[in-house]
Order: sequence, then C-alpha cells, then structure tokens
Amino acid sequence: MNIIITIAVTALVVLYAGLFKAKKALLPLTLLGLLVSLGFTVCSWDQPTVHFGMMQIDNFALAFAGISIIGTFLIFLLTQRYFAENSPNVAEYFTLILFALCGIVIMVSYKNLSMLFIGVEIMSVCLYILAGIRKLNFASNEASLKYFLMGAFSTGFLLFGIALIYGATGSFDIDVIQNVLVNSVSNVSPLFYPGIILMMVGLCFKVGAAPFHFWTPDVYEGSPSLITAFMSTVVKTAGFAAFLRLFAGAFEPLHDFWMPALMVIVIITLCLGNITALYQKNFKRMLAYSSISHAGYLLFSLVVLTANSASNVLVYAAAYTFASIVAFAVLINVKQKTGSDDIESFNGLAKRNPLAALALTIAMLSLAGIPLTAGFIGKYVMFLNVLENYQIILVVIAILNALVGFYYYFRVIIAVYFKEGKEIELDTPMQYKVVLVVSTIVILLLGVYPSFILNLI
Repeated sequence: MNIIITIAVTALVVLYAGLFKAKKALLPLTLLGLLVSLGFTVCSWDQPTVHFGMMQIDNFALAFAGISIIGTFLIFLLTQRYFAENSPNVAEYFTLILFALCGIVIMVSYKNLSMLFIGVEIMSVCLYILAGIRKLNFASNEASLKYFLMGAFSTGFLLFGIALIYGATGSFDIDVIQNVLVNSVSNVSPLFYPGIILMMVGLCFKVGAAPFHFWTPDVYEGSPSLITAFMSTVVKTAGFAAFLRLFAGAFEPLHDFWMPALMVIVIITLCLGNITALYQKNFKRMLAYSSISHAGYLLFSLVVLTANSASNVLVYAAAYTFASIVAFAVLINVKQKTGSDDIESFNGLAKRNPLAALALTIAMLSLAGIPLTAGFIGKYVMFLNVLENYQIILVVIAILNALVGFYYYFRVIIAVYFKEGKEIELDTPMQYKVVLVVSTIVILLLGVYPSFILNLI
C-alpha cells in the first residue's frame, strides 16, 4: 500500500510543481518518488503476505511492481530533450504516467475482481489521454480515439464477465471463487463458462493478443514514442501479471475448459504477429506487431500451468521490457535528428553512434531470442513450460515463428551496420546513455545468469 501512496503523492506533487512553473524540478521529483516506491518494494520482499481487504501484497505482486517501477524510471530518463523548450504539457505527461503506474500496481496486487477493474480503468483512462496528448497531431488524435473506443469495448467484455462470475459465486474475491470451483467442480454454475470466456477476451484486448489486437499497430504508431514505450513494456507486463493471477489462481480448476480457447488465441497471435511484422517498413509498427507475437509467447505460461509459470512470465517480461526500452530510446534519438521512424532511418547508425548501434543490436538479438541474451532465456523457459505437458505441436509452431522473427529483427541490424545512411551528427544525451548502458547490461546479465531472477517468485 505504501508503494501506491508514494506514487500517487509523487504524481500530485509533480502536478503542483508544473502549476508553479517549476519545470526543472519535475524530473528530479518524479525519479525520487519512483526510487522511494522501489525502496518500499524491496523492503517488503519475503515478508509475510499482507492483506488490505481487496488487495494483497505478496512476492508475486512485489516482483511485477518492481519491474514496472524500474521500467517507468528508465522511460522517464528518456525525457531529456524529448519535449520542446516551451511545451506546456510536461507536468501533465509525468502526472498521467505516474497515475497509470498506480493503476498498474493495483492490477498486479488485486485480490478482488472489482479492484482488477479499478486498476485497469485507472491505467487505461490515463493512457487514452497520453496517446492523444499532442492535440495538434492528427496521428496522435487518431491513436487516442481508436484506443479509447477499443478499450471501452474490451472493458464491456471484462465487466460482463465479472458480473457473470459474481452471479455464479456471490463473491468478487478470487480466493472465494477458487474455493467454489474446487468444492463443486463437477457441478459448476452455467454462468461460470461464459463469464470466464468474456474475461479472457477482455484481458486479451488489454495485452494485445490476436485476434483482439486491431488497436495495437495504429495506437503504437500514432502515440508519442515515449508513451508507446510505456504501453509496450510496463503496461503489457501488468496485463500479463493480472491475467496470470486470475487464470492460474481462481480459474485453475476449470483449466481443461478454457485452455483450448487460449491455445487457439496463442497460435493466431504468434502467426499473425510475426508474419505481419515481416512487411513493416516503419520501426514502430514493426515493434507493435513484434509485441503481439511476444504476447503469444507469454501466454504459454497459461496453456500449461506449472509451479514455475509466474517465474517464467517475470523472466520473459523483464527481458522484453529492457530490450524494448533500448529500442525506443534509440528510435527517439534517431527520430529527433532525422524526423523519420522508418527502419531506413537507422542506416549507417554504427558509424554515427557506435554506442546506440551496439545497444540496439543487443536489444534486437534479445527480442529474437539469441543465446546469451535475456530473450533467449525467456523463450527457453516458456518452451520448457509447455513441453512439460508434451505440447509438441505448439512448440514447433512457436519455433517456426521465432525463425520468422529472426528475419525482421536482423533487418534492423543489417541497416545499422551494412547500409549507408545520411551523414548526420547523432549525439546521445547523458540520460539516454545511462538507459542504454543499464538496459544492455541487464539483458546480458539475465542471459548469462538467469537464476538471478528465475527463483524470485
């Protein structure tokens, strides 16, 4: 609870600092608040589970909250030189991201379905505004409208599912729901089945899994790059943590019922995300379809439920988060100089900025799942997870899709090192260097010493 209070208070302080034109204090205040909340997260680690009525703070919640806070911290470091000198919206940007983070912490620590809904909506409302915060930019307005309409649609599915689950059990508490299923698995209320499917559809919308992914490419491309980085990393991580807590916990007794539907979603997500990414010339759209494919890999943890499912999601989410933050950091830097976010804008980057080129290369290798990177460990533990139940066909489909992914990730690396680009001076601000170096070290560290994070939960 201290984590949420700290982040919320930081958001309000930053907002008031913006009102009083203290622009230079915005970033230090924000980073300080995030460090304090991260400190509370670390101090609460391995303590007895604390229940706050409709929320519970355990190692699962703390691990995903910690990843989310660290990811947000790194994204805030990318704000150096991101805003125009006289931009009036900086405080609003910071405040909305912090409030979205509050919703995310609620999403990873809920114990009651009503708190899941509240967390999702706090996060989503902030993101609707952030996607369209560049009011004079048509693409930003379009992204905001599409995200709002699709988000509202998915919320309807989620709420209807929650209502049916409540009708079947008389409770929103996930422990009570699980006990009802365990004690009457052979005589479950007919309301349960459509309720579970509707909640699955609603959560698949939130994490961008196909065929509920239609909003993802346009919203990622049209939103400001900083917000796209936040949505594709921290928000996706929180969505899967919420998905896992509900389906691996409360709905686990009916796993045989909802697993086939989830299997179909996984296969569609993998194939559609990877194949469509092949044809993208825009780097942000390529990352959008890439994120769809990674959603498919993350859902492996629910296809076969094991004792390691939560740890596997944490490893994969951490690997994906740090690699994507590097990719967006380099994109923001390059776009500020070239005005383009096409893959061609990275041509000759190695000559213009060796550090950015090296970091981007390691990030692409990690996203592709090359050994000695965190992304390889993430894919390995996910494949191992489903092989425990002999899901050979699913693993074969996933490996074939991973091979397809090699093509579009290596296309970026080829552009960086083997193609001639414009002779443009491309310097990297100090805060960007910190993000690139720290994220790259984490990617390599998790690739070589995965036990550092594998045994956390």
